[in-house]
Amino acid sequence: MLKNTRLKAALGAAFAATLMFSASAAHATDLVVSAAASLTNAFKELAQSFEQQNPGVKVVTNFGASDILMQQIVRGAPADVFASADQTAMDKAVTEKAVNPATRKNFAANGIVLIVPHDGKLVPSALNDLTKPEYKRIALGNPASVPFGRYTKTALEQAGLWSQVQAKGVMAENVRTSLDYVARGEVDAGFVFATDAAVMPDKVKVAVRIPSDTPATYPIAVTAGTQQKELADKFVSYVLSPTGQTVLARYGFLKP
Repeated sequence: MLKNTRLKAALGAAFAATLMFSASAAHATDLVVSAAASLTNAFKELAQSFEQQNPGVKVVTNFGASDILMQQIVRGAPADVFASADQTAMDKAVTEKAVNPATRKNFAANGIVLIVPHDGKLVPSALNDLTKPEYKRIALGNPASVPFGRYTKTALEQAGLWSQVQAKGVMAENVRTSLDYVARGEVDAGFVFATDAAVMPDKVKVAVRIPSDTPATYPIAVTAGTQQKELADKFVSYVLSPTGQTVLARYGFLKP
């Protein structure tokens, strides 16, 4: 009887240990998503809803300038999904064999706007106004390393204003940094994506919407080095799904 009791106790302990191990293993499935800074708010919500639909999965988000994220992945930083704010950064990722090109899809679009501090006295009505002497500091993105910087440069070059505006430029490491510069009144004006301007309506206001023949499209792809290919594919599909697109639209993103 004693032996049976001990055996049951041992089996019970083993079963409990198995449950604890299974629970910890279930919560150990991390999906790392590296995404452009302008996607921060939308992808945080997408990550939470994806986790709810996939118990035991933890989506770890990493936001920053698309080119920097791409370089991190190329150098071996853990990532399962890469979402870029422009095609150039994704093209580089494909060239460097950092992503699987067969999984590449466009999932959103955006636009560039010129913003000013909400209570600022200077409110340009056109890009030409930035050449006036009262505009001394303008937040820009480095075209060599951030998508919104490339879009901005193209627009300003088309208007014949790039060199004049660049001379007043305060370079931001990513679009959210440019937004912060304007929100804090550290610059007279700044360029950001339209979706970023909408994040701080009480601190910044849109002065000029930049027309563009080519919309800012966002591609997403599964990384070449992922150990969670099936799950990464599932996340990409979720972003492209009607539910994912509804979330993106709520944050101001357009269909690609």
